[in-house]
Amino acid sequence: MEIGKAQLQKSGEELCGDSIEITQTRDSTIVVLSDGLGSGVKANILSSLTTTIASTMLKNGCTIDDVVSTLAATLPVCKVRQLAYSTFSILQVFKDGRAYLAEYDNPQMFAGGKGGPRCLAATERKVGERTIRESYFNLGDGDWLCMVSDGVLHAGIGGIWNLGWGWERVGAFVQQVASQELPAQEFAGEIIALCSKLYGGKAGDDASVIVIKTRTPRQVTLLIGPPRDPADDAKVVSRLLKAPGKTVVCGGTTGNIVARVLGEKIEVDLNSSDEDVPPIGFIKGIDLVTEGMLTLVRALSNLREEVPLSRIYFNTDGASKLTAMLLKADRVHFIVGRAINPAHQSPGVPPLLALKPQIVDDMVKQLRRLGKKVTVESH
Repeated sequence: MEIGKAQLQKSGEELCGDSIEITQTRDSTIVVLSDGLGSGVKANILSSLTTTIASTMLKNGCTIDDVVSTLAATLPVCKVRQLAYSTFSILQVFKDGRAYLAEYDNPQMFAGGKGGPRCLAATERKVGERTIRESYFNLGDGDWLCMVSDGVLHAGIGGIWNLGWGWERVGAFVQQVASQELPAQEFAGEIIALCSKLYGGKAGDDASVIVIKTRTPRQVTLLIGPPRDPADDAKVVSRLLKAPGKTVVCGGTTGNIVARVLGEKIEVDLNSSDEDVPPIGFIKGIDLVTEGMLTLVRALSNLREEVPLSRIYFNTDGASKLTAMLLKADRVHFIVGRAINPAHQSPGVPPLLALKPQIVDDMVKQLRRLGKKVTVESH
C-alpha cells in the first residue's frame, strides 16, 4: 500500500480541523479521517480524539460497533446544531487484499483501478443513534482509493459553482488524476492544489485528501563501486543480477567490471548528459548505468529537496533517471563496493566526492524518511 495525504486549513486558522491517523497492525493497515465540528483548535482536538480512539481500538482488536459506541459516548451530538462533533471515515486493509470501510457523515470515498472508476457496494446500519455506511471489498494490483473531507466538496462555493465543487465533479477530477499514474502523495497533492485554487487561495473550510494505491512492491538494487577484493567481482555481479526488480550500476569502473563479467560492451548515450551530470551508459541486462559520485550527489540533492517525480520523470540525465527510479521504488537495496578510487584521493577533488560511504549513508536516510524499506551490504 502506498499512501499519500494533503490538507488545507481554513483561512485565518492556525490548525487544520481535520485529522488523519495511519496505523499499522500485524496483518493490516488502518486509515482514519475525521472532520471536527467547526474549525481551528477546537475542531482539531475533536477530530484528533476521534482518529486516535478509532485507530487505537481497532488496532487492539475492537469491533467497529465498539468504536462507534465509544465515540458516541465520548463525542456527543451538538444540541444546538444537531450535528456530530466529529465525522469519520475508517478504512482497514488486510495484507491479503480484503478491505473494510465505515463512513459516518463524511463524503463517500472514491475508488478505481486499471479499468476506471469503481462503485463500492455499501449498506447502512444503525449503531446506537448513529447511522454508518459500510463496504466490504477486495483490492488488487493497480487499485486506488481516495478519501476526502467535505471541505473539498465545498471548494468554489458561491464563486465558480453556487454549491461548490461537488462530489460528482470531484470524482471526475480524481479519475483524471488517477489516469496519470502518479505516486499517491502527488495524486493527493494535485487534488488539494486545485481545491486551493477554487477557494481563491483562502480556504473557506478545512480540506483533506488521502490517496491509497495498492500494487506489487517495486524493488531497485544499486551496485555502487567495485569490491575491495577483485576476486569478488563475479560474485558481486551475480548478486546484482539475481536481485528482483530493477538494477542500477553506478560508476565507470563498476560499469566496466559488470560489462566484463557479463561479456558485454558499454554503450554511452552522449545525449543524456547535462552541465553537471555525465552521460548514462547501456549494458545488456542492466536497467540503468550511470557515472558514479557526481550522479549520486545530484540524486541525493533531488531527494533532499523532495523534487516531485512529475518534474523529472521525462528528463534524460542519469541523476534524474536514478532519482525517478528511487522515488517509484518501495524497497531499495545497496551493494556497496569498498575499493578506494585513486581518482578521488587527488588534492583537487571536492571533499564530498571522496566520501562515498557518507553519500550512500545520507541517501539511505533520505529514502527511509520517504518511507522506503532500505537495506545495505558491503563487499
